[in-house]
Amino acid sequence: MLVACILGSVIVFVDSTVVNVALPAMQRDLGGGLALQQWVVDAYLLTLGSLLLVGGSLGDLFGSRRVFMIGIAGFGVTSLLCAVAPDGTLLILARGLQGIAGAILTPAGLAVITATFSGEERGAAIGTWTAWTGVAFVVGPLVGGWLVTNASWRWIFLINIPFVVATLALVAYAVPKRDQGNERARVDVLGGVLCALGLGGPVFALIEAPTRGWSDPLIVGSLAGGVTLFAFFLIWERRSSEPMLPLRLFSRRNFSFANIETLTVYAGLSTLTFFLVLFVQQIAGYSALKSGLALLPVTIVMFLLSPRVGRLSMRHGPRLFMGVGPFVAAVGLVALIRLKAGFSYWFELLPPLVVFSIGLSMIVAPLTATVLSDAGEHDAGIASGVNNAVARVASLLGIAVVGAAVAGTDNRLDQSGFRLAMVITAALVAAGGAVGLAGIRNAK
Repeated sequence: MLVACILGSVIVFVDSTVVNVALPAMQRDLGGGLALQQWVVDAYLLTLGSLLLVGGSLGDLFGSRRVFMIGIAGFGVTSLLCAVAPDGTLLILARGLQGIAGAILTPAGLAVITATFSGEERGAAIGTWTAWTGVAFVVGPLVGGWLVTNASWRWIFLINIPFVVATLALVAYAVPKRDQGNERARVDVLGGVLCALGLGGPVFALIEAPTRGWSDPLIVGSLAGGVTLFAFFLIWERRSSEPMLPLRLFSRRNFSFANIETLTVYAGLSTLTFFLVLFVQQIAGYSALKSGLALLPVTIVMFLLSPRVGRLSMRHGPRLFMGVGPFVAAVGLVALIRLKAGFSYWFELLPPLVVFSIGLSMIVAPLTATVLSDAGEHDAGIASGVNNAVARVASLLGIAVVGAAVAGTDNRLDQSGFRLAMVITAALVAAGGAVGLAGIRNAK
């Protein structure tokens, strides 16, 4: 049973990392420039981030086992649609649908684990699930890079199919049908729609403005309309009796500041991986596989340091780690500003990535623990969901905002654009450190 939940969740996490190394190949095959590359990533993040909390409600209503299987099957179908997409528009549409499937299956998978295990077994199961989702971040770029280099970018989606079939078979065999759902549960459909449209409008404006121009009526309308709809989303969530985003949680100091820090740090993390992969392939001439290997030290350092930092933060409090860590990471990002085509990986790219990784390792575990502890045991589940959604939205907005700043008139990333991207990325991450120092309080 645990294997089935891990497999289902891993394909979602792999898909969020594997795509980056395939973006240059997609652009060469389908055209579209930087805007296409942004949309392939952001269409997935938009639906995943805005509907993640709705997906959790569906599991409560219809039963986590049933919803998990529907989400897995949907992810398989949409992966196939991505693989056979004949043009950029249909690929972007399929990626959006794939994000919806991911939003359905991810919270349902955790719910299945929670319903099946109890006590220490539950803690061990969740720990195993978390470890394997971390492995997904290592495996994704490497497998994706190998497939793009030796076959085609379409195989990064086709490879999901056998895992989907295996997961469905395991769930049908191993997961009991005792979870029938709760008829009294409610799904905040309107909230989900308002959130998706409210985020989608500004994202569309930011990605398309470099080619259409900021004065274009479609850009102005989508930006203004999106902001307005997102404001309505917040009003609806405040008044709704069954909100997907319980705003009352943000009255708690550490919860609020930890999520603000999540927004800035994860926006910086997403822009680093997105633009660095494009730089090393399109400007420095790396293969897809080599670009995946180039980022491997980030994950290795985090795997080694994060558990140790987590224990230290529990002993000494999270404020120091959440305040200093982002500034350390920002130092590594500033060093990347000088990167040019023909750089030495061992002397010019690896050291900044290691510094960045050390700083990031200081943040992740204390941040998650702070969100959960400040929410309290009763709200820990929804607090984790909110923080996960904030991280996905941060990635979505980070790529859109920085992309709008660096896209040239030819809709491609160049040397100057990469430097500006790293400047903005460093500023975003450092802002997270300022938030941590100013806002986080250690328990007395």
